Amino acid sequence: MLHISCWLLLFGLPVLLRQENPNRPAERNSGLFGYVIAAKYVIWAALFYFNAYFIVPRIIYQRRLWTYIISTIAIFAILFVIDSALFYAVMGWRTFVLKSFLSFNLFPILFVLAGSTAFRMASDRIKEDRIKAEKVTENLKTELSLLRSQVSPHFMFNIMNNMVALARKKSDLLEPSLIKLSSLLRYMLYETDEKVPLQKEIEYLQSYIDLQRQRFGDNVAIKTCMQPVDQQYEIEPMLLIPFVENAFKHGTGMIENAEIDVDLRIERDVLTFSVHNKFNSESAEIRDKSSGIGLANVQRRLDLLYGDKHTLLITKQEHWFIVSLQIALV
Repeated sequence: MLHISCWLLLFGLPVLLRQENPNRPAERNSGLFGYVIAAKYVIWAALFYFNAYFIVPRIIYQRRLWTYIISTIAIFAILFVIDSALFYAVMGWRTFVLKSFLSFNLFPILFVLAGSTAFRMASDRIKEDRIKAEKVTENLKTELSLLRSQVSPHFMFNIMNNMVALARKKSDLLEPSLIKLSSLLRYMLYETDEKVPLQKEIEYLQSYIDLQRQRFGDNVAIKTCMQPVDQQYEIEPMLLIPFVENAFKHGTGMIENAEIDVDLRIERDVLTFSVHNKFNSESAEIRDKSSGIGLANVQRRLDLLYGDKHTLLITKQEHWFIVSLQIALV
């Protein structure tokens, strides 16, 4: 429909813009001449698509210069023959001069060929860009799936360490901790296939922090301030937990007055999430192979999912390790 509309507009302009002179008598063959012009328009339209779908992909794209020159000359020769036949059949003209044909048809035909070539190249470029964008999207989906699959084992590794510590202490908190762990597993397995309500992610964080509070007791000062939020806000699941995991992993142990602070709030549709933990800069910590997976993972996911709609700042100030994250939720 778009092509038909463009052709009707293009070929109808001469008729719409033509001004009749009342002092000039109507020519006897003006009606027949109109049929000839209409036939020429149809031929030009056919030339447009012939050039776009045959000459451009098979000759221009193949860089066959001489073939293209010969083809263009052949097109002009064929159109001259067709033009002569039209005027002879409709108007009764027996002689038709090449000079007259070129003076009236050279620029229109060149315009049709140039427009057709530009149309085909632009269409192919748009199609190529769309295919590239689809490939990038599929690659991003694959990468996100891989990153998400890495989060769960990494998280479970840390949680099971907590359970082992409680079991060794023969703590009465082991049973409620296992119950809370089951709720966390339910969330991980059945509710993280796509974006989740932010409030659920907050409840998930709180459950994890409660498990850690049961494990460390009074040995670590844990302070949280997570405001309830509207159900309209959504977030990528398990996006915030690696920061909290990292704080408990590196902010506990041989650290004097260990402290972990977690703060989450919403202001003007912007999520502000910060985690502070003390660390011992003098301790030569031996890192395991999984060390750093969580933060590197979440940084990549943030880049893929939120782009310039987020800011992540990780700093060290004196004996504090500080993570500050802001995400525009709308």
